[in-house]
Amino acid sequence: MADEIDDEEDGKKGGGILKIVLIAVLVLVLLAGSIGGTLFFTGFFDKAASLDAEEQVAAMELAAQTEADAAANAGPQRVTKESPELERFEYHYKELEREFLANLTNSRKVIQVQIALMTNYDDRVFTNVDKHQFALRSAVLNALRQVTEADLAKASFRTDLAIVLKTEMNAVLEKYEDFGGIEEVYFTNFVVQ
Repeated sequence: MADEIDDEEDGKKGGGILKIVLIAVLVLVLLAGSIGGTLFFTGFFDKAASLDAEEQVAAMELAAQTEADAAANAGPQRVTKESPELERFEYHYKELEREFLANLTNSRKVIQVQIALMTNYDDRVFTNVDKHQFALRSAVLNALRQVTEADLAKASFRTDLAIVLKTEMNAVLEKYEDFGGIEEVYFTNFVVQ
């Protein structure tokens, strides 16, 4: 009788372990089935779809590279304004942040100017102006230092100075960016003391 009780206890232990193993295997099968089904329905196993996507990405990258090369070679584009009778260009203005102060040549007087720039090209011109602001400030100050008191007496002094500053600034931009783009230079503040 004692042997029968021992056999029953061994059977219960074996049955308990068997149930745990069956539940673990069932959980693993359900988990694998869930993952496999998800991958199947999302198209993971479709080779043609992944190749099509790769071809589309390659085509878009090629098109973007071609556009970038064309834009880099073309330089800034003029921004046009819609007008029924003729083509007009849209003007963009930017005032430089700091004033320029320089001594006149062979004089105790100083000239102080604040300038604004005008272009009818896109924003890359002003981006280049910001990028090379130190070189541009140096060129403007060098031009202002060459002004004499005799130049101040001329009626066309401000106009002539604006042309000189435009030429100098465009030369700096052409040196560093291969394109100037400044159409006009305006004085927003002009003092000689």
